[in-house]
Amino acid sequence: MKVIVVKDQAAGGKEGYKVFKNALDNGAKVFGLATGSTPVTTYKEIVNSDLDFSDCTSVNLDEYVGIAPDNDQSYKYFMQTHLFNEKPFKESFLPNGLASDPEAEVKRYDKVIDEHPIDLQILGIGRNGHIGFNEPGTPRDITTHVVDLTESTIEANARFFASENDVPKQAFSMGLASIMKSKHLLLEAFGENKADAVKGMIEGPDTPELPASILQNHPDVTVIIDEAAASKLSKKY
Repeated sequence: MKVIVVKDQAAGGKEGYKVFKNALDNGAKVFGLATGSTPVTTYKEIVNSDLDFSDCTSVNLDEYVGIAPDNDQSYKYFMQTHLFNEKPFKESFLPNGLASDPEAEVKRYDKVIDEHPIDLQILGIGRNGHIGFNEPGTPRDITTHVVDLTESTIEANARFFASENDVPKQAFSMGLASIMKSKHLLLEAFGENKADAVKGMIEGPDTPELPASILQNHPDVTVIIDEAAASKLSKKY
């Protein structure tokens, strides 16, 4: 892993932008995208740049089950607001949260990923070490699947909803095997509440109980963390 420690999330966004620019300059055509508060500063830097994705494809990590694309809490809406409205892609794929047949939707999305091999995948990390919605204990060989969200994940996402009762209890997510097929992985983490997960991911054992630790087995990973998220690491980077 290449670990970059920055002062704060704003500085992390500038470093994340450099990774995207370098990928684009070197011929990347398919970008795996993530939602949530973590990548926002990177997307902001991209929006304010002259990068052009009009000949590129995006494939998102996940989407809530049961939420329409035009719902302001859907990940489709998030992507439109934070990136796509200003930086459109030739094609953009997300799981369909309203799919009537979840099993068929899982197969459809696996096919999307197989047909559009991801050059650069951006990731966040949950406090429990999840990536995408792959919670602790998720099998390493799983591809796209429907996830029952843990209480800690529901609690973490409740700040985006009127109440915790409104938070969806399931999501479609790329599986760990899907993520590991990406050529280059960029994981960002900011804040002291991510420090334990970051330490486990970088320095801890490779264990299904901390899903992000699987990244130790990937040949090309860039980790961008702020000083707070790096605070429990045993060595300086």
